[in-house]
Amino acid sequence: MSIRVLIVDHHEHIRELVRAFFLSEFGFHICGEAVDGYEAILKAQLLKPDLIVLEVAIPRLNGVEAAPKLRQLLPKTPIILFTSHGSLLQGCDTREIGVTQWLPNKTACPR
Repeated sequence: MSIRVLIVDHHEHIRELVRAFFLSEFGFHICGEAVDGYEAILKAQLLKPDLIVLEVAIPRLNGVEAAPKLRQLLPKTPIILFTSHGSLLQGCDTREIGVTQWLPNKTACPR
């Protein structure tokens, strides 16, 4: 049985890269893609993914705003938050908003 992944990013090129990464790994299936937080919530309700990969800087409802709603909808589904805009997470406790792990772009947000 494969792990069903929902990819959320408004840049098609980034979704393609994330899709290629997961498809290169055994056991992953891309069940859907979304371009903003509202679409992510709708697709998560419909598709029931096993994993959500969520960009922070997306339109309409950003990743920080969408994560708690996704967590409430799918409490056991891991959410990986990724961004090249680490400054958007300043003062944000990602665990508090329901994010399992966040992956910064090391050049944009050095640690």
